[in-house]
Amino acid sequence: MARTRIELKSSDEIAVMARAGAIVCEVLDTVESHAMAGISTFALDEIARDVMSRHGATSAFLNYPHDRGGIPFPGVLCTSVNEAIVHGIPSREQVLVTGDVVTIDFGCVFEGFYGDSARTIAVGEVSPEVQHLLEITRQALDEAIAQCGVDRHLHEIGAAVERIVRPHGYGIVAEFVGHGIGRSLHEDPQVPNYVPKGYKACSGLRLEPGLVMAIEPMVNLGTARTKRHKDGWTIITADGLPSAHFEHTVAITEDGPIVLTSRT
Repeated sequence: MARTRIELKSSDEIAVMARAGAIVCEVLDTVESHAMAGISTFALDEIARDVMSRHGATSAFLNYPHDRGGIPFPGVLCTSVNEAIVHGIPSREQVLVTGDVVTIDFGCVFEGFYGDSARTIAVGEVSPEVQHLLEITRQALDEAIAQCGVDRHLHEIGAAVERIVRPHGYGIVAEFVGHGIGRSLHEDPQVPNYVPKGYKACSGLRLEPGLVMAIEPMVNLGTARTKRHKDGWTIITADGLPSAHFEHTVAITEDGPIVLTSRT
């Protein structure tokens, strides 16, 4: 990735992004509190819209162009249930039941800057193996963020995800990766959740103050292989087993990484 395309943010710009991130966090917290058996994913999308609008933010996802010329994305929230990995479309017909897991992914624009975050939620009690998948994926995100110090390297992030995930035999999704974020939802650099073939862990872009990235491990209980649902948007696991996805927007600073989409 060409270094000249990296857009570093000033401290003032990061402060605005933190405000966008706080809105994202509040939306996800509110949606999570309603994500229980009997509610539709469409209703969760309506909740997200209400919280977003009360803060004067606009959606990062609504009407996002389809990569293959299909319909633009119709929701403000991606709701990916069970074997759905990412880009699940909210639906009146999709009603959550006990034992489901649902990934809620939300992004917004506030004062010209984007925030983006995701989390996978257990609906009631889930199986121990699925609960473990969620815990390991969340741990992988935490470990990836811990690598985001000044003068560290981009591929140390992916190496951290692999270090946490690989011993459990889970599949790390390769087709979808993290990304830079700022005045656009998707900026350089791409942030893979693995070390690309031919690279070492301590390689890739050198991290520096002002770089802001959305880091987002997507981990499958079984195979890493994916396929596209007939709706044209939803990406699902090739073997039909559940997936987990956790994401935060993170700023690199002289004082260490700052998570812009957390509660604190």
